[in-house]
Amino acid sequence: MSETQNEFSDLSGQIERVTFTSEESGYTIAKVKVYGRRELVTVVGNILCPTPGEIIKMKGEWSNHPKFGEQFKLAYYKTTVPASVHGIEKYLGSGLIKGIGPVMAKRIVKLFGEATLDVIEADIQKLIEVPGIGSKRVGMIAQAWEEQKEIRSVMLFLQTHGVSSGYATKIYKQYKNESIAVVQENPYRLAHDIFGIGFVTADKIAQKLGFDKNSPLRAEAGILYVLHQLSDEGHVFYPQDPLIVKAIEILEVEPGVLVDALGRLATEHKIVAETLDRPDGPVEAIYLAKYHLSENQVAARLKALQAAAKGVRSIDAEKAVEWVQEKLSMTLAEKQVEAVKAAATSKVLVITGGPGTGKTTIIRAILKIFSAITKYILLAAPTGRAAKRMSEATGHEAKTLHRLLEYSMQKGGFQKNEDHPLDCELIVVDEASMIDLILMHHLLKAIPKPATLILVGDVDQLPSVGAGNVLKDVIASGAVPVVQLNEIFRQAQESSIIVNAHRINKGVMPDTRPRKDADDFYFVEEEEPERALQRIIQLVRERIPARFGLDPINQVQVLTPMNRGIVGTTNLNLALQAALNPNGAEVVRGGRTYRVGDKVMQIKNDYDREVFNGDIGRVTKIDEEEQELTVDIDGRPIIYDFSGLDELVLAYGVSIHKSQGSEYPAVVIPVLTQHYVMLQRNLLYTGVTRGKELVVLVGTKKALGIAVRNNKTVSRHTHLSARLN
Repeated sequence: MSETQNEFSDLSGQIERVTFTSEESGYTIAKVKVYGRRELVTVVGNILCPTPGEIIKMKGEWSNHPKFGEQFKLAYYKTTVPASVHGIEKYLGSGLIKGIGPVMAKRIVKLFGEATLDVIEADIQKLIEVPGIGSKRVGMIAQAWEEQKEIRSVMLFLQTHGVSSGYATKIYKQYKNESIAVVQENPYRLAHDIFGIGFVTADKIAQKLGFDKNSPLRAEAGILYVLHQLSDEGHVFYPQDPLIVKAIEILEVEPGVLVDALGRLATEHKIVAETLDRPDGPVEAIYLAKYHLSENQVAARLKALQAAAKGVRSIDAEKAVEWVQEKLSMTLAEKQVEAVKAAATSKVLVITGGPGTGKTTIIRAILKIFSAITKYILLAAPTGRAAKRMSEATGHEAKTLHRLLEYSMQKGGFQKNEDHPLDCELIVVDEASMIDLILMHHLLKAIPKPATLILVGDVDQLPSVGAGNVLKDVIASGAVPVVQLNEIFRQAQESSIIVNAHRINKGVMPDTRPRKDADDFYFVEEEEPERALQRIIQLVRERIPARFGLDPINQVQVLTPMNRGIVGTTNLNLALQAALNPNGAEVVRGGRTYRVGDKVMQIKNDYDREVFNGDIGRVTKIDEEEQELTVDIDGRPIIYDFSGLDELVLAYGVSIHKSQGSEYPAVVIPVLTQHYVMLQRNLLYTGVTRGKELVVLVGTKKALGIAVRNNKTVSRHTHLSARLN
């Protein structure tokens, strides 16, 4: 082209298709039909919500990309609605308006021609004349059209204040027509109210809006942000001095500004400051208010439950053990007898042990005994998969704790509480290491005083994803009876997975030599991360399915210590998606591609739909017209609006943390020195114990040794054990 690089050129045309767009940055690659040119022009630059069919007037400069050829780089642009019939059809059929897909767009435009957009704007009821559109769909289209106009005005406002277009829809859904007013008044609300928008993003908006760096609003929001970040790391409280240091790193303000903010937050009951007696001296502890309440209540209610009279009639423990062994046609081991006797005589009991130590047998024996004297028995687990496994192992119905406690967002939270308690005389909770402090608080609120509570779990696994270390703290307190199972049963000794899991847990290297009597644990030596990635893909796609007859997507799960890096979850998922599900209907949102057939994971608790952080499913349908994606999770179809897809990530590879409470027929785990910071014994132990039939470690003996020797787990700031004492 003859234009000089120093001068912007004018260009006008119609967007034909959008090759790529990032909701985060707005960066777009689009093909534009330019007047007077036969070939489509490639346009690159930041475009707000680009829609095929739109007329776009641009200023920019021409360049030659070494790989992609001639491109027009945008500097400024303005879009308007299309005027031609072809453009209007493309515009409406692009997925812009929920309820109108390509087929319906063609019918509408066929009937109304160039007047189509005027009809939708001024006399939308006329759409009822279009075949296939009823009054219900007209209502849906009308709402979507108005929302789209409002969203665009919100987007324009936010874009001028440095917010990516991907958040505009969420902001609009949260605040509707108040969106701009809310953002102007207190942008820090976004960090609290909207999933995906953190303090850093809200702070950038605030600064563009002219908020002072030392503003009280900013200091308070910053402290709350740091406390929430720390609770995400598992801490129930945090010492005041290190908290201020962390807040200064982010906010770059004087300590006095933060001390004042702490005082205001305490007055507003958003935080609680308490001086705690700790082993290494008194500590000024700062709690988010809900964690302070929960920690005190868990301790008080657990003690009250233990002190109350037993609801069921007294059980002769010796006779009960004899009777249940006869009924189940088995002989219980010494520790199992101890556990059954403790269940018969205690009000609160913890049973803990690793895989193959007979926890399930004990639960079955306890249920058999209690079933003979009461029908009011409840079984629960923190996750759907754990509850399903519990049901299958015991023959009794088990529910997730949220379902048991009847959580409902619309009704304001857990419906079961001290005023509406659970109807039970015995409640057994499995996978108790996964219960965080908040959930434990709500569970204890709902347990009637006469009931017996039995917590079953493996205390050596990773602690809960949420704040707290409840099972470990309860055991450490010595306030309730604990039965520790440590004997591996003979049939479990036939599994190299179980034997090696226990070796790892004791700080002993797993035995990676092939065993004639066991074909379920392998170590594949690979030092370079790139080669390890290729080996993992080969194992998942070819070798494991060929050797063990397992489905590579449904039955083989890659578990990794980290999210970043060549064999971190992000890169693993891209590589495994390309290898296992390269084609098919797809939708791109937030830089992620979702295809029909993809394995995906929910990363946020959605209590109303009963899908939780860590739940895995398969994409079964993508509906461009309704702008919805359907995922099958444990046989239930869960529908996601396209704007809510940031709650889903690919799950061909997931972090070991996210795998808690789940079991898979086969797991493949990279163990490389690149993961040095995450190579911890309880992390490796948790990963290995997720595999039922096959575990394959890929990496180096050096990295494996680091993990096995490293028993320094990151300690969490909690005070529950002391409160129980």
